[in-house]
Amino acid sequence: MVGHKISLTQYLVEKDREAGSVPSELRLLLEVIARACKRISYAVGKGALAGVLGEAGTENVQGESQKKLDVIANETLLEANLWGGNLAAMASEEMDDPFPIPHRYPKGGFLLLFDPLDGSSNIDVNVSIGTIFSVLRCPDNASGVGHEAFLQPGSAQVAAGYAVYGPSTLLVLTVGAGVACFTLDRETGSWWLTEDGMKIPEDTKEYAINASNARHWETPVQQYVSELQAGKTGPRGKDFNMRWVASMVADVHRIMTRGGIFMYPRDHREPDKPGKLRLMYEANPMSFLVEQAGGAATNGLGRIMDVQPSKLHERVAVFLGSRNEVERVTAMHKA
Repeated sequence: MVGHKISLTQYLVEKDREAGSVPSELRLLLEVIARACKRISYAVGKGALAGVLGEAGTENVQGESQKKLDVIANETLLEANLWGGNLAAMASEEMDDPFPIPHRYPKGGFLLLFDPLDGSSNIDVNVSIGTIFSVLRCPDNASGVGHEAFLQPGSAQVAAGYAVYGPSTLLVLTVGAGVACFTLDRETGSWWLTEDGMKIPEDTKEYAINASNARHWETPVQQYVSELQAGKTGPRGKDFNMRWVASMVADVHRIMTRGGIFMYPRDHREPDKPGKLRLMYEANPMSFLVEQAGGAATNGLGRIMDVQPSKLHERVAVFLGSRNEVERVTAMHKA
């Protein structure tokens, strides 16, 4: 950036002055999350030197094998947010049940949900991974702050964001007033605003999907991807490139930066499941960010952020990114 640098704290204070959208309790919470992401970034950066690579020897609630960094990232976010007095409870993709704030600490009016380390399959091969988070208000009538308190549609989010642990460490954030990107200065430990008002182009020539699952896709997805693969000689009249990192944070950040469509559809292998990705920890926060940047996010039939969750670890199909492509594939599902 040229001229005066804007810190994360200054950005949040100014957003509250402009629109009253970041009260002090929320600002302090977001600053704590950012500090936790900084600590995770340092652990990721040390890699084998710190002995943090490889399997943890445990499974999460999803039945997935945990990496050592999954456990470290989860514990880092829990410990950082325990005592600040901003939260009533937390929920993590890595834990069965919500984590209430212990009675010895003051409680606040917000709920925090997070995927502590997205893209775990890429940890040991030094490919970008990240953290995804979502903030909700705790209902006034919540009793014991159990599962029910968290079961709010994505439209109720007051903030969401993700950190990318790549060549540089980035924090991408929305408080409902656009999307901003901050870069971590590793020498000073400070987050500085490096892009404000991020916008996703309405049109694109890039798509992201795990093509190895093609034989399991439902017909609308097969038809849509076939159109893209047909290129200039097909019905779309232009060539498309496929990009797939297998880390949602990395794939979505590319879309936030230059456009594209990210797809993780439901398929025929588990017809009883509406999708693979988690609604509360991945789909809702990413949908909030994408919509704030001018994009669209659906489950193939309707807006993801309108979905009323029925359980904490609910799954959902995801189509998000450049608006015109998301609307096209969604229309094919409805045809």
